[in-house]
Amino acid sequence: MLLETRKLNQEDYQAVRAIYLEGISTGLATFETEAPDWNAFDKKCLSHSRLVVLIDKEIGGWATLSAVSKRPVYRGVAEVSVYVGRLARGKGIGGFLLKKLIKSSERNGIWTLQANIFSENIASIILHQNNGFRLVGRREKIAQLNGVWKDNLLFERRSLQID
Repeated sequence: MLLETRKLNQEDYQAVRAIYLEGISTGLATFETEAPDWNAFDKKCLSHSRLVVLIDKEIGGWATLSAVSKRPVYRGVAEVSVYVGRLARGKGIGGFLLKKLIKSSERNGIWTLQANIFSENIASIILHQNNGFRLVGRREKIAQLNGVWKDNLLFERRSLQID
């Protein structure tokens, strides 16, 4: 299996959106119930840290960072999104992508990464813990998905490159 990453661009969005919809359908990945159009996606994600993973030259997953606040003091804090296509899950693709995203974040002045993960999304919890994220809190019944209250676990990773 040949793995490589490159910057996610508009031409990739049809494949990225399909993987996003697969994640939405699990009920484990996000409170979103629809994937955004390209313009909304483009506006939300930081342009310097948007990646796709190519598995034998086909998009098998994607990862992005988005700002957690517009306030200048939080310019180095970003939220992580990592999605792996159904056929590529369980093969180390998420870890491969997350490691590349962490490197990109540090090259671009991000000092704190955070991830909000549903408490029942064990695979994502393990992925983040295996990549230096630590649990910093639980937000009980933070919101509803399809009429069901969900808890979110907040994970954080501080860059090792800051003083």
